[in-house]
Amino acid sequence: MSIISKGIVPQKKTMTSSSLLFFLSIISLLFPFISSSNSPITIPLSFLNTNPNQDFYQKLTHLASSSLARAHHIKSSQNSSISNIPLFPHSYGGYSITLPFGTPPQNMPFIMDTGSSFVWFPCTKKYQCSKCPISSQKNPTFIPRLSSSARVLGCMNPKCSFVHPKADLKSLCHDCEMRNTTNCGQVCPPYIILYGAGSTGGISLVETLNLPNKKIPDFLVGCSLFSSQQPAGIAGFGRGLSSLPSQLGAKKLSYCLVSHRFDDIPNKSSMLVLDTAYEKSKNLSYTPLLKNPVVVGRNALSEFYYVGLRKITVGGQKVKVPYQYLTPNSKGNGGTIVDSGTTFTFMNHGVFEPVMDAFVKQVKGISRAENIERLTGLRPCFNVSGHKTVSLPEMKFHFKGGSEMALPLANYFSIVGENNVICLTMVSDSRLELPTGPSIILGNYQMQNFFVEFDLKNDKFGFRNQVCK
Repeated sequence: MSIISKGIVPQKKTMTSSSLLFFLSIISLLFPFISSSNSPITIPLSFLNTNPNQDFYQKLTHLASSSLARAHHIKSSQNSSISNIPLFPHSYGGYSITLPFGTPPQNMPFIMDTGSSFVWFPCTKKYQCSKCPISSQKNPTFIPRLSSSARVLGCMNPKCSFVHPKADLKSLCHDCEMRNTTNCGQVCPPYIILYGAGSTGGISLVETLNLPNKKIPDFLVGCSLFSSQQPAGIAGFGRGLSSLPSQLGAKKLSYCLVSHRFDDIPNKSSMLVLDTAYEKSKNLSYTPLLKNPVVVGRNALSEFYYVGLRKITVGGQKVKVPYQYLTPNSKGNGGTIVDSGTTFTFMNHGVFEPVMDAFVKQVKGISRAENIERLTGLRPCFNVSGHKTVSLPEMKFHFKGGSEMALPLANYFSIVGENNVICLTMVSDSRLELPTGPSIILGNYQMQNFFVEFDLKNDKFGFRNQVCK
């Protein structure tokens, strides 16, 4: 069994014979495809609250630590053409969509993740999740035997190489090679996927995905039998072959992230749009989507959406960020990626410290709330009690090609507690000063109320400030 790791350095694990028998026994539960149109696909995006009993400090601390864990994983691991899908915000820090799989369809919730490519859902009645929030245990699990279109992925199916990209199918499917037959019944080996926080494992299926205006047969999807710390299935929207946009042949992916203040409100969502025919967007600022210079073949770095962040300004003044952090070096380390699965933007220590210092120098006459900094892991935090008005400097990201992203104040400062402390919602950790992976990971908190577009046809990233509804 091989491991899919979202990081640059995969962690290897072996499967015990008892685990293998468990996987194979589950296959017996999975038993036994349809024309598609070219309409755009729109999917609602929403936000999951896995622990409504958390107080605000606990929530911020959780989001900060999960953003750091995510960064550690990324850095240390390697009929219409449009479909509209509702996208919902959640208090665990991510955004979710619901996708119907199977015949008849079974609705499954997924976390929308541009930082990975594999698509999987909790599967079978025997599914187990350890260290998962109690509320997430109410999520449905997919039952393959109730779907007439569910099939276990065969070992010789080319899509098995999507699941195990570093493996040689001939050696992977040794039983088929020994029998010298194309009708071999050997199944694609089980998978384990490691995320920044948590993991999942199971077997691969080909199943019908029922989008609002089309049906996609033979869609590769993971049937996860166990997970750790995963509040829902994950729909990978990265650049890998197994991602949802890749399997649909989408030429463009776009969405608008509703503010996190609407977390867990059932009827508050925006739209995620998948365009397979390509309709040109209007009034967007664009910057090129870049490729990491050391990306060869299918490795973890190839999944990420790199953008050319050239400069950061605070209060109109350029922050002195060493060039080594802004552009990947000859070993592929450095640069900036856009990751919807990260909540608070992560910056390497060498980037974060000058950014933080710029705010500390420009926010005058307001004392630091160091106790809140220690409590939440966020910094700088300022005690604004007794101040009727507070003036904070504007923050801008300047990208290759001249495009500028001026962040709304709510996207980089948050009120903590009872309106008397505000904290910068970006994170860093000197312990994560690893020489691998991107130096800056732009998270979804900073992308609230921005319409963003991944132009996959022309390799461009576009955005505009917009109130998302």
